[in-house]
Amino acid sequence: VQTNLKQLGYFTYPEITGYYGTITADAVRRFQKDAKLQANGIVDSQTYERLIGQAPASKGQASASKLDVMELIADAAELLGKPYVWGGETPQVGFDCSGFIYYLFAQQGISLPRTVADIWNVGKPVSSPAVGDIVFFETYKKGPSHAGIYIGNGQFIHSGSSTGVTISRLDQSYWKQRYLGAKRY
Repeated sequence: VQTNLKQLGYFTYPEITGYYGTITADAVRRFQKDAKLQANGIVDSQTYERLIGQAPASKGQASASKLDVMELIADAAELLGKPYVWGGETPQVGFDCSGFIYYLFAQQGISLPRTVADIWNVGKPVSSPAVGDIVFFETYKKGPSHAGIYIGNGQFIHSGSSTGVTISRLDQSYWKQRYLGAKRY
């Protein structure tokens, strides 16, 4: 549980302790709040399923066009460490930043354009990102040229050209200086 909470940015203690104390309970409460579950800090079966990524049997059947944010983030977390590949859009090959987003949203039954600029153009602007929103950056050219998925606690998951799929912080100087905004899909 702590490992998954840490991957998603909720468990911020420097190391996995292996015991369930107040830090873990607080992390579980924050996760439950974002997952729209009862935020009681107890890992019940519903919380466990969402956190560990064992999706309920109805995955993808009920409403193929509605984004299940926690499934999106759980699917993204499973791809941590996949290599950066220009034009890549599958776990077998690797991902560029827009291919990563394109792939994950497709898993949710949501069709997005394939490039960062086009994804930017179809999103609904939001003043501050919520979990599951896409955050955009101006990196090597004018306008949106890099993007990731906001996972909460000031963090986003993305496929960086020098890192592959990783989690970064919006307040890191590199990303902070290049941040353009967030959009919802």
